[in-house]
Amino acid sequence: MDGGCSNGITAEFRDEPHVLAVDDNLIDRKLVEKLLKNSSCKVTTAENGNRALEYLGLGSDRRNTLDGTVSKVNLIITDYCMPGMTGYELLKKIKESSVLREVPVVIMSSENVPTRISAYKLQEGAQMFMLKPLKQSDVKQLKCYLMKCRS
Repeated sequence: MDGGCSNGITAEFRDEPHVLAVDDNLIDRKLVEKLLKNSSCKVTTAENGNRALEYLGLGSDRRNTLDGTVSKVNLIITDYCMPGMTGYELLKKIKESSVLREVPVVIMSSENVPTRISAYKLQEGAQMFMLKPLKQSDVKQLKCYLMKCRS
């Protein structure tokens, strides 16, 4: 089952897919980073939504150009419940950006609330919702999704 998604990933991306992982919890952030790296992904982490926006060039200093960053980020995965800016608010800001709106965003949460999940996906444009803690099988699903998006 895993063969179709793990083979050829380097053919789909110049190097390895680059994922921006956003989570305020250090343990969860390290777990996501480890799982993604085990699946041959390049990972950049951010501890909150504001840091993620800064990395993406959407921070308070909007003079940053996105040319270099956008082409390198293939996926953003964010926790829902974070102080300051929720994953939902981060998702909305990304989808409002003309340059970033096509980058897939995955929301993860330890809370399995069906109404919230459908709001993310249907109304705000999240590609997927994943229940925490993430498992290796979840990361394989993400890579399959990434390959379909880029083909």
